[in-house]
Amino acid sequence: MGQAGMAEVAVRYLRSVRTAAPEPVETLPRPELRCVGADERAPLDPREFRRVLGNFASGVAVVTAPPATAGDPPAGFACQSFTSLSLDPPLVAFMVGRTSTTWPRIARAGVFCVNVLGSGQGELCRSFAVSGADKFAGVTYDAAPVSGSPRLTGTVAWIDCTIHAVHPGGDHLIVVGRVDALGAVADADPLLFHRGRFAGVTAS
Repeated sequence: MGQAGMAEVAVRYLRSVRTAAPEPVETLPRPELRCVGADERAPLDPREFRRVLGNFASGVAVVTAPPATAGDPPAGFACQSFTSLSLDPPLVAFMVGRTSTTWPRIARAGVFCVNVLGSGQGELCRSFAVSGADKFAGVTYDAAPVSGSPRLTGTVAWIDCTIHAVHPGGDHLIVVGRVDALGAVADADPLLFHRGRFAGVTAS
């Protein structure tokens, strides 16, 4: 029997063998999303909550956005809650207070740039942490390549993003951004915030 004949026999055999249908995979139930009732809240002192969580050292960034309408100034605020979220697709996230007056301007722009501050930029951070002032006065920057958001001079890294989703998170909003472009400076030390004050990286 030639190779063609052997192949035909093999095909007839495989067709005659019945394979059992795979067992269905039970999907896990989705968690119910709801507001936390007042009677469910733990009796935590907000000051103690802030004190304990302050032991977690975080990086410091300034989130900026271009003017949403012509003639408006750009928007920006200091942020400790920036984090990477997903590699594929590339997503990042930051949290912003619901009472923020800067967030609505960023939301209208639909884009933002995360400027990761360097170890010597504590004063720059303070200028973006105040409310009701011209935060960009005396600040040098250029335009991020995709969004046009202010890309501050001297930062250790920048991440140019489009707003991907916004989720509620208690008294804050969780803003997810899809990364369109990014860059970093080699061998630059970041600015850290720990226990209510700025800190630097200490080599072990």
